[in-house]
Parts: sequence; structure tokens; C-alpha cells
Amino acid sequence: MNQPQTDTPLFKRLRFVLVETSHPGNIGAAARAMKTMGFAEMVLVNPRDAAFAQNEEAIAFASGALDVLKGARVVSSIDEALQGVYFAAALSARLREYSPPILSPRTASATMSAIDAPVALVFGNERYGLPNEIVEKCNALINIPANPEYASLNLAQAVQLLAYECRMAASGENLTEAGIGFQGEPASAEQVEGMFAHLEQALVQIDFLDPQNPKKLMPRLKRLFARTQLETEEVNILRGIARQIIERRRRLD
Repeated sequence: MNQPQTDTPLFKRLRFVLVETSHPGNIGAAARAMKTMGFAEMVLVNPRDAAFAQNEEAIAFASGALDVLKGARVVSSIDEALQGVYFAAALSARLREYSPPILSPRTASATMSAIDAPVALVFGNERYGLPNEIVEKCNALINIPANPEYASLNLAQAVQLLAYECRMAASGENLTEAGIGFQGEPASAEQVEGMFAHLEQALVQIDFLDPQNPKKLMPRLKRLFARTQLETEEVNILRGIARQIIERRRRLD
């Protein structure tokens, strides 16, 4: 596991993740929005058009941001897209019953600026948005306070808005308190997911969790821990507890 970077500007730490994007033009427009605000790292999860970088509409909408467009990395899963990330925020107009903490764009930007490690913004498909299982992998859910009678932003608009807020936060012009205050090394997305898998095994071992009828226990636990901003040492403690539970139960059996 790579250590968090030290004193690295948010412009070099922030990853824009686009999930199952349908229209190449939107990818080009998102690249333009990113470059306008000084960001460059784009990751695409299963875009409908794998040849988006050669698409005429994408090139036209990128309008000078071809370096961002052509430098975009394509991956096959959200886990791969978030590899090495220590804080991820999903963007959604739809609130979820078991979502991670809900932040405004400004607060989320300040939060990511305060974390001196790789961070990510996750945007969903133009029509369907983000599925619950991806939102639950994130540390926060960003909800843009738009007109309730017409809260419809296209993908590039959403990217532009978040890129702007992140630029303001990175430039020190966003005075919102992030309230994170890490004392130790922040846990990465992979570490936290591994901890949840280990904890789930332990809960099954002690019959607290029925794998045939799990209900909403794990999403609730993910929501609970998302509010704490776990550090690596804390994740290791929780995994140690899970390990002891599993080992003791196996000895009893």
C-alpha cells in the first residue's frame, strides 16, 4: 500500500471518476470542464464507447482539453477506479436511505483539500446515475442544492461545478472548515473495503448476521464508519477484533 502523498496540491491528487458514461460528447465536455479548473486525472469505468478519445463529438466538446481526454484511463470496475484513493465522494441528485454522510459541494471540496492523500469524485451514468453499491463504497454523498422543481444538471455541468469548488478550496479561498483533522494515516478505500469484508465474516461466525437474510446491516455499518473517517491503525484494530472473533468461534466449533 502506498503511503499518502505529502504536501501535494489538490490539483495533482484529485481523480474524476465517470461511471458507465453513455455519450462520448459528455466525456469531452467533462475533460474541458476539468482542464478549465486545473485538473487532469480522469478515470472512466466501462464507458459505452471504448473509443471515445477518437470520437469526433468528444474531440469537439473537449475544445482544447485533448490532453485530458486522451489521457483518460479506462477500467472495468469501481474498485479499480478507486485504487489508492483515501477519500471518495459520490455525486447524486437522489438521496439514499443508507447513504454515507451527505455534504454540500463546498464542504466536500474543503474536506478533500484537507486530506493530504489521493481523493476522488465519482459521477454516474447520464440517465441512471450511480447504483447504491457504488455510493456505499464512498465516504460521502454530494448533493447539489439545485432548484427542487428542476434539479437536472448534465454530466459536464456537474463536473464543472465540483471542479470549481475544488479549485477554490485548493486555492485557499474556500473558508469552510473541513472538520477532518486526521491525526494518523488515513485509511484507503481498499483498506476500508477489506475491513468490511473481514467484519462481515466475523458477524456471520457469531450468528449476528444471517448471510441468507442480511437485510441492511452492512450498509448501515458502512454508513456509520463513513462518518468517522477511519485511519489505517483504526482499520487494523477492527480487523484484529474480527480475526479474534473468527478464530475463537472456530476453536469452539
